[in-house]
Amino acid sequence: MAAERRTERQARHPSHRRRPGFRGRGPLLALLISGFLLAGAFAATGAVWDPFADGAGRSASAPAPGAPGAPGSAEPGAGPTTGAPSGTAAPEPAPKTPDKRATGTPAAGSGAPRPAGALPFDMPQPAALRSGAAGKKLVFAHYFTPYPLSLDNAPADGDYYTRNYLEPAGESGKHERYGGLLRDRPLPVPPKGGDWEYANLQQEVRTARAAGIDGFTLDMLSLSGKNWERSNLLMEAARSVDPAFKIMLMPDMTSLKTDDPGVLADALAALGKAPAAHRLGDGRLVVSPFKAEAKSAQWWTQVIAALKSKHGIGTAFVPLFLDFGAHSGEFAPISHGFSEWGSRSYVGQESSTRDAERAHGMGKLWMQPVSVQDARPNQGIYDEAGNTATLRSTWQHAIDDGADWVQLTTWNDYSEGSQFAPSLHNGYAYLDLTSYYLTRFKTGAWPKVVRDTLYLTARTQFAAADPTGTQSLMMAPRKGSAAPRDTVEVLSFLTEPGTVRTAVGTATGSHEAAAGIHSELLPLRAGSASAVLVRDGKARADVELPYPVDHTVTVQDLQYYAATSGRE
Repeated sequence: MAAERRTERQARHPSHRRRPGFRGRGPLLALLISGFLLAGAFAATGAVWDPFADGAGRSASAPAPGAPGAPGSAEPGAGPTTGAPSGTAAPEPAPKTPDKRATGTPAAGSGAPRPAGALPFDMPQPAALRSGAAGKKLVFAHYFTPYPLSLDNAPADGDYYTRNYLEPAGESGKHERYGGLLRDRPLPVPPKGGDWEYANLQQEVRTARAAGIDGFTLDMLSLSGKNWERSNLLMEAARSVDPAFKIMLMPDMTSLKTDDPGVLADALAALGKAPAAHRLGDGRLVVSPFKAEAKSAQWWTQVIAALKSKHGIGTAFVPLFLDFGAHSGEFAPISHGFSEWGSRSYVGQESSTRDAERAHGMGKLWMQPVSVQDARPNQGIYDEAGNTATLRSTWQHAIDDGADWVQLTTWNDYSEGSQFAPSLHNGYAYLDLTSYYLTRFKTGAWPKVVRDTLYLTARTQFAAADPTGTQSLMMAPRKGSAAPRDTVEVLSFLTEPGTVRTAVGTATGSHEAAAGIHSELLPLRAGSASAVLVRDGKARADVELPYPVDHTVTVQDLQYYAATSGRE
């Protein structure tokens, strides 16, 4: 990631970004990876639900060390996240060309149905999400190029993620101080033949599209090297899967190393010529720089002018700020819309209402950040997400405050622990929940619950746990975050009222849940957590977190893990 990941935010919510590390789970990790590889093999052949098959058309409170753009790259890497130290020594595959294809990769637009019963509601038909008023309410997910599905096309039980990012002693111990680089990883995929990087990017586009997401905001971390190559490959992959899936360009001003407006304009034009680049109906290229205030409005005016004079490209400028209130006035004359990185805790979200009102009052579009959580071991900081409270609160604000667009922050920044993408520790739980709120955001109507579904979230350790390993930098709550809590949440989507029986460690209990959505909090205890819905004497849905809670832990891991009864 970038050497200066996010300087202290000065306004209401501090901005967010970071890097994780892994607690050693040994045999359990290997067992879960092997199980997920079976699912990955299914997905790798295009077996992902494809609702659009028929139609196409972070500021850290403390600076972090520079992060690699990708294994084997010496670039300063990451955008809105804090990154790992530079110089990562992972193998760097040769650059791929977009015309290659992986062996067995499905043709564009193919895809098997999502597993039956995965969601508590029926996903609307593509036309309902992409036309009329719903088609104007766009949802993007922030794509972070350092963490693709695979870094080396190796089996997941011994690939680069497992050996070096999830292991505290990985990469010759450079991340040992904070317990390792990552706490989670992309849901494992099996090795592929042919152009495996291209095929994996296609798979990520299919996964996002299946959830109803309109496109990615591409964190432009560098103008050369592995991150740049992967950015170009993503543009091609998006186009090949679905011409209607768009990529919004987001130059990362905490990472890009240029003060020349012309240089950035050339890079934006190079990516912007791709058919997948997000443009408005009038043809203007949407440019949404991360931490736009790192440069003056006058500097950005030069970028916009160079795009027009040198490349013939009109620009719809939608700056994303770490401090919207301090800079919106300066940038208003050159902006089509506004956004900001936002808070990652369920408290302090009220300011988003004010920000949306301010943007709309200035006649500008507003792109609302929606998040799951944030935990950054290598910065020694985290936000208390309150199980799914942050996800539900940020989505509710996007809906209630009349946001025009939404940015999920993030799709795959595992160094912040902020991922919506399917992951080893969360499966599809957070993405499935997002599909529900996304449908309401786009259509204006709450989806009808037609299948009983339970979501279970909890940490695998207590907030005050003292790791026994060699980790010396510990995470503490970010200023303005909710107070730490030790809770298990059962979030139920029920067709009719029912009884939910729970087990957390040795404690068992039950509670009545009404039809619709119900959240029940239980004290976190050592051991496993599970829940079963019982109605008319029969079990209707059940879920268990595969990661038990322990009082004794090797490294600090304050992300919430998630599971859903809708999927194996």
